[in-house]
Amino acid sequence: MKTKPMQWTGVIPAMTTAFNADYTVDHAFVAQHGRWLVENGCNGVVALGSLGESATLAFEEKVAILKTLVAALDGRPVVAGIASLATAEAVALARAAAAAGCSGLMVLPPYVYTSDWREMKAHVTAVIRATNLSCMLYNNPVSYKTDYLPAQIAELAAENDNLAAVKESSTDVRRVTALRALIADRLALLVGVDDAIVEGIRAGATGWIAGLVNAFPRESVALYQYTAQGKLKPAEELYRWFLPLLRMDTVPKFVQLIKLVQQETGMGHERVRPPRLIMAGAERKAALATLQTALATRPKV
Repeated sequence: MKTKPMQWTGVIPAMTTAFNADYTVDHAFVAQHGRWLVENGCNGVVALGSLGESATLAFEEKVAILKTLVAALDGRPVVAGIASLATAEAVALARAAAAAGCSGLMVLPPYVYTSDWREMKAHVTAVIRATNLSCMLYNNPVSYKTDYLPAQIAELAAENDNLAAVKESSTDVRRVTALRALIADRLALLVGVDDAIVEGIRAGATGWIAGLVNAFPRESVALYQYTAQGKLKPAEELYRWFLPLLRMDTVPKFVQLIKLVQQETGMGHERVRPPRLIMAGAERKAALATLQTALATRPKV
């Protein structure tokens, strides 16, 4: 089996991690889900990200998930999310991902510690240089309280040949414009928040690390393609339908919400690892109402 080279374009799902009733990883479903996503037009998958509940997974569980997906996807790209409390562990996971056959790495800032630029740079540089794999920097100041500014990203790109992309999750599409002005086409720019995808692509992004795609891959791929191809009317119509669901990707309980949507559409289970708990009460009722409205008006794509 030969792994395809990493291309940071199109729709690449940030996969959820399926759990059994005892909270062990459900590898059979992880494999099924990954295959289903690429069969419906996605350009590979990202595992072990925030949506994948990476912070609740042990090192050995992470490596096992990567091996499961590499085997299941039969050469199609698997990207490993690399995040840890410690730089040494992040470097070890990057090397384990390369050994498992992954095509790329999504490099996150360190968990918990809100570092300054000198520390941020040292951490991600160590991870990027740990392997020869193509790397995507994950910038999410909303969640991680560390913000990679455009000039800092340009500095990382100048010093690291295998830094190939940025997942921009600041929620500010002006960042796409600012990065393009500094680095032109040196890095692929991918949108990392679902409800900014049309705006981000029109500003110059080339891909989408998507969340609701876990349940709606065909609609996600169609929305990306319509927008990238300049088909504005169908893009706007599909976006209008999709937005109430896409906004579920932008709130603190996005993992619970997306897994609930997966369950209700027959592609997964809402089970999450504590400290997360499944949706309940008025929150659950509101989420289900949003989903039911969407399903009742679901367009054909």
